[in-house]
Amino acid sequence: MTDARLKVKNRLKRIAGQVAGLQKMVDDDRYCVDVLTQLAAVRSALDALGVQLLTDHMEHCVADHNGPHSHAETKFKTQQQLVDEMRLTLSRFLK
Repeated sequence: MTDARLKVKNRLKRIAGQVAGLQKMVDDDRYCVDVLTQLAAVRSALDALGVQLLTDHMEHCVADHNGPHSHAETKFKTQQQLVDEMRLTLSRFLK
């Protein structure tokens, strides 16, 4: 497993722990402001992970789509197809 993939998996585990913490807060009838604060932290963590994944994708799969670190799926796409895909992905991510 690559170092980048390990970092993503670890971040996802932390986020899953935060989400489980949110569930416990609701189960424990915690103060709404506290729950909302934790929810904001989870959203921030997801956004940071998304930025990391988008950056990795641009570096390895778009800019160097035939390189050794690119995903197999990118090898059969043109540079323009990858740019168009990235544009669509960014629009979904930024909503």
